[in-house]
Amino acid sequence: PLQPLQAKPVPKRSGASRKKTREPGVASSLIKKIFRHYVKMPVARGAFRIVEKCSVRYFKQLSRDLEAYTHHAGRKTVEMADVEVLMRRQGLVTDKMPLCVLIERYLPLEYRKLLIPIAVSGNKVIPCK
Repeated sequence: PLQPLQAKPVPKRSGASRKKTREPGVASSLIKKIFRHYVKMPVARGAFRIVEKCSVRYFKQLSRDLEAYTHHAGRKTVEMADVEVLMRRQGLVTDKMPLCVLIERYLPLEYRKLLIPIAVSGNKVIPCK
């Protein structure tokens, strides 16, 4: 004999709600702050949205390039040499404008101390490798 169709039981959800996973990114407030610092004039909201999209795309491409350079070198860690190669390919670092000059020109002193080796008393070099 025919039996009536029964609906399949719907599995109950656990108490934890599922959130969409977002990929990490640069905070829009940071992009806005940096852009305003260099523009030195008011920026319209529409223009800022375009700048934000461009900077996100730039950082994605930058990270892909660094990943490719590191993979090509047979390493799993991005090193300073990879960043310097990338900056040379972008035309930011040249023979006339070395990376150290860019670091001294654009970064605060606490970051300069971390990136550029400095000889101190006692025959020590900071930062140590």
